[in-house]
Amino acid sequence: MKKYLNIILAIIIFTLAWLGFYLLLQRPFLPGPAATAGALVNMAQSGRLFEHLGASLSRIFWAVLTSIFPAAALGLAAGRCPRVNSFISPVVYILHPLPKAAFLPVIMLFFGIGEAARVFLVGFIIFSQVLMTMRDCGRQVSEELLDAARSLGMGRGGLLFHVVIPSVLPGFFTALRISLGTAVAVLFLAETFAAQSGLGFLIMDAWSRLAYAEMYAGIMALSIIGLLLFFAVDFLEAIICPWIKPAD
Repeated sequence: MKKYLNIILAIIIFTLAWLGFYLLLQRPFLPGPAATAGALVNMAQSGRLFEHLGASLSRIFWAVLTSIFPAAALGLAAGRCPRVNSFISPVVYILHPLPKAAFLPVIMLFFGIGEAARVFLVGFIIFSQVLMTMRDCGRQVSEELLDAARSLGMGRGGLLFHVVIPSVLPGFFTALRISLGTAVAVLFLAETFAAQSGLGFLIMDAWSRLAYAEMYAGIMALSIIGLLLFFAVDFLEAIICPWIKPAD
């Protein structure tokens, strides 16, 4: 509960700072919070906001669904099996530091300018970050705990499902949070190239029309998506990992 109160307090402080800059600058490119909220409500009432919101959420959903489980499985295998890691680590060290957004033109050459390219880009970023984290989490599983489970007669399957996976799940959810935050940011970029839907397109379209209140409303909607996704991950973590103490 305290965490959510802190989030509300942070939103209030941010809004007051925004209002202060608006009153101080008095420039058309910085509308006030009230005007931006009004533009957000108007777009919601017209249905235009939900059309673009649905497109962005759909891309994030398919990117997560198609990338997170293969990345987690491969990363865990690399963390627990030195032979697998000898193949995975060199590729990770070459590809992970590269800015994935720079691959967008190449991805569009392969997949075209449709949905597949945008979903692949977001999934590519999620895959890399989850794989790296799961590999490191797999390495950190307590050997003493594994030896204790073996002494009780537990086989490989039991060790995997009752020791290894529960041990790495907290790291998995941490990787998911980080990846989703990055994915939302990159989604904006992906939706500014040859797109006709999505919040990234909405923001850039409003910017080109000098509709600054709508532009900031789109940014606000994109921020809300990120916040809701974080809440969703927290909810899943509380259900799947009830032994983890919730953060204050």
